[in-house]
Amino acid sequence: MGQDQTKQQIEKGLQLYQSNQTEKALEVWMKVLEKSSDLMGRFRVLGCLVTAHSEMGRYKEMLKFAVVQIDTARELEDADFLLESYLNLARSNEKLCEFHKTISYCKTCLGLPGTRAGAQLGGQVSLSMGNAFLGLSVFQKALESFEKALRYAHNNDDAMLECRVCCSLGSFYAQVKDYEKALFFPCKAAELVNDYGKGWSLKYRAMSQYHMAVAYRLLGHLGSAMECCEESMKIALQHGDRPLQALCLLCFADIHRSRGDLETAFPRYDSAMSIMTEIGNRLGQVQALLGVAKCWVARKALDKVRLGLSHGLQPSQHSLLGASRLAGSFSHFL
Repeated sequence: MGQDQTKQQIEKGLQLYQSNQTEKALEVWMKVLEKSSDLMGRFRVLGCLVTAHSEMGRYKEMLKFAVVQIDTARELEDADFLLESYLNLARSNEKLCEFHKTISYCKTCLGLPGTRAGAQLGGQVSLSMGNAFLGLSVFQKALESFEKALRYAHNNDDAMLECRVCCSLGSFYAQVKDYEKALFFPCKAAELVNDYGKGWSLKYRAMSQYHMAVAYRLLGHLGSAMECCEESMKIALQHGDRPLQALCLLCFADIHRSRGDLETAFPRYDSAMSIMTEIGNRLGQVQALLGVAKCWVARKALDKVRLGLSHGLQPSQHSLLGASRLAGSFSHFL
């Protein structure tokens, strides 16, 4: 397959992907990967495969293609491509909750010699590093990374990056219990979508609506939380976005728990847990377990809370982070 044909097939895959024919797009891209000898084309198609598998929640496949992309970048001997591939490797580990690896690969990106891509991707590197520090509850470094990413976005007039950073800042302030700011930043993200996002993927609207739902729930505005979460889930279902579906189910469960409707909350937590386990989101699994435990606390069934804790600490979870967070969170309400 020659260079021109490779380019045509990549574009064909992109058109299929943008029209929600994801599996057909993947078939086209995999054929390019099998048949094309054009290194530039292979690098680009690997980037498409990384993004597609990320949005579908197939994080192990995402990581596999990111590793192959690094090998291809080395063959091309181009620092720009190497930076992009290391960023994809960092993101893959972030999705799998391997936060220490994410930080290490982000530092590798930042340590590469000056490149054309550095100005464009530096903000995304800082965002991924901030998400990893947040996953580790290293709040000061997380905030510093998010602020750095925000400066990149402003300096480069990158509204899409600013939208993503605002959503991450929403998560940050939710965790440090500043709920007004936890709402302010995803609302800002929603404004960016309305002002600049006509040609953007709907995932940006879905993402901002989800983070608004979380903040509204924490502020006790349960009706608004439900409306935002329903809007986010609608888009997630349309696009087959399994990670976002899991987060929305978790948020729905939290809303029902806040309303005291535990019978409705339990199956939502179970559904969220099922998808979190399927896609490998270990932090999400811990959050679902915490939600269930809080339901049992509300029913004063402390024996079942302890059973949930022991389940969360099983070696099969492969997550000391999850175990420590779970244990720490139980200490607040037992």
